[in-house]
Amino acid sequence: MTSLDKPTADRSTPDRSTPDQDAQADKAVTEAALFEAFGGLRGMIETVLPGLLFVTIFTINKDLHVSAIAALAVSLVLVAVRLIRRATVKHAFSGVFGVAFGVVFAMMTGNAKDFYLPGMLYTLGLALAYIITALAGVPLIGLILGPVFKENLSWRTRNPGRKKAYTKASWAWGLILLAKVAILFPLYWWADSTKFGWVSVALKIPPFLLAVYLTWVFLAKAPAPIDVFAEMEAEERAEKERKAAAAAQRHPEA
Repeated sequence: MTSLDKPTADRSTPDRSTPDQDAQADKAVTEAALFEAFGGLRGMIETVLPGLLFVTIFTINKDLHVSAIAALAVSLVLVAVRLIRRATVKHAFSGVFGVAFGVVFAMMTGNAKDFYLPGMLYTLGLALAYIITALAGVPLIGLILGPVFKENLSWRTRNPGRKKAYTKASWAWGLILLAKVAILFPLYWWADSTKFGWVSVALKIPPFLLAVYLTWVFLAKAPAPIDVFAEMEAEERAEKERKAAAAAQRHPEA
């Protein structure tokens, strides 16, 4: 038997992946999907920059109006940049709405700390939503990430391991956000505006990164998502092939 006649099953070929490579690929897909779903580096900058600008200007000159206008202006600029580059604007728009509500609250009360109040209330509501949906068996993080992974709600009934991972992740998000507001609300009442503002800005990213990291850990260990879109496309192709075969049987070539 020549080398050309030998079986090729034991050869290393570029298109044949190992289980370790498949696992690494799944982790990379999970990481990329999380990065996309939560806005990535640009999303973090858009989340932090308006509040950072607000507290910086207020620390320097104690002018609430100038601080609020500057924060709102930079939020609008960030949206404009995304529009010009034709990038996804959902994260930037959510930032603009959050800043706008903060500006309105602060202007109405004359208290700089109220610039951060809408965001705190939103964080509290989001934390409760994560926990309540996890208890109800429909974890919010699964509803958010299902479309990103092209699995929609298939994890609820067809992929129990993935549902368990989403439930754990939702608990992580809920508890981390609750811990964040547990720090901020007492400071809202007791600290002065400048100190409270800096603490609020400092707590923007670390809890978020921790929650994203834990979500990645849980999903990296979970079964792969079921691509329902690929399944639908396969069913459509199979249906077309059945129709074509039936038509060929009805009208055989002479």
